[in-house]
Amino acid sequence: MLFHTNNLSVNMFDICCIGHITLDKVVTSNAAKNMPGGTSFYFSNAIRNMDIAFSLVTAVADSEKYIVDALQDKGLSIKTVPTKKTVYFENIYNENQDHRTQRVLQEADPFTVEHLVDVEAKIFHLGPLLTNDIPVEVIKFLSKKGMVSLDVQGYLRIVRNYQVYYADWRDKKEALPYIDILKANEFEMEALTGTSDIYSGTKILADHGVKEVVITLGSLGSVLYKENTFYTIPAYVPSQVTDATGCGDTYMAGYLSKKIKGGTLEESGKFAAAMSTIKIQGSGPFMGTSEEIQHVLTNNRQFFYDRLQFS
Repeated sequence: MLFHTNNLSVNMFDICCIGHITLDKVVTSNAAKNMPGGTSFYFSNAIRNMDIAFSLVTAVADSEKYIVDALQDKGLSIKTVPTKKTVYFENIYNENQDHRTQRVLQEADPFTVEHLVDVEAKIFHLGPLLTNDIPVEVIKFLSKKGMVSLDVQGYLRIVRNYQVYYADWRDKKEALPYIDILKANEFEMEALTGTSDIYSGTKILADHGVKEVVITLGSLGSVLYKENTFYTIPAYVPSQVTDATGCGDTYMAGYLSKKIKGGTLEESGKFAAAMSTIKIQGSGPFMGTSEEIQHVLTNNRQFFYDRLQFS
């Protein structure tokens, strides 16, 4: 059940996403567009029709409250915490959409434990966009309330003179034991582990205490790892590639929504991959239906990551 409210204190949700909404300028070979963005924006739009109890905790400046209002009009339960500025990203994609360069033109204030005392959920999905967005003490606090899922990308971003650089997460040894599910792409995994080998890097993350690892590989599919077992998930080939922004967030929305309904890792991964395929075929957030997801699962050509020699 979803509520139009900024007070979540009496509600237990299946999934709560925590992260800033951004202002995004997305530049592709076809066009340049300005739109809302960020993990919380794409994740929330993708999960809102998945028939689960979902809430969002986000932060935007007063000048961008219209973005939150539009999400609430779609039926989302949202708590908005104060920030002086809204995060402003510029994303520039190359031809195949698997890689991008970024600039950060504006940063927001971080989340605190006090912001989340009245928020209850079975799974908390964290979407930091920059390294200071969600401090480690917040992760530790949330781990006492429910499972913690993390899209690690923001912890690896360092901003200098508006340019985004990637570096290892300085607090990873302290934080990772509190993470139940960690999502990274192959480049983020390498920054965290020092290796480009997917299977070795995944095991290193598990050795740090992560219970379930999700490595997304763009058009090559994804690899999942839990309890010493790997699962290779296909990418479903899209009819066209339009805009990859938010594909990872869409993947995790599908993955967690399927998982909380009792799906296996493999079922959850395939469902998530199908949602990502639908997302990449259009601009803006995921707007697909359950029928479209099933059509992709049944009919689209599959492409598997081919390095199957586990060490």
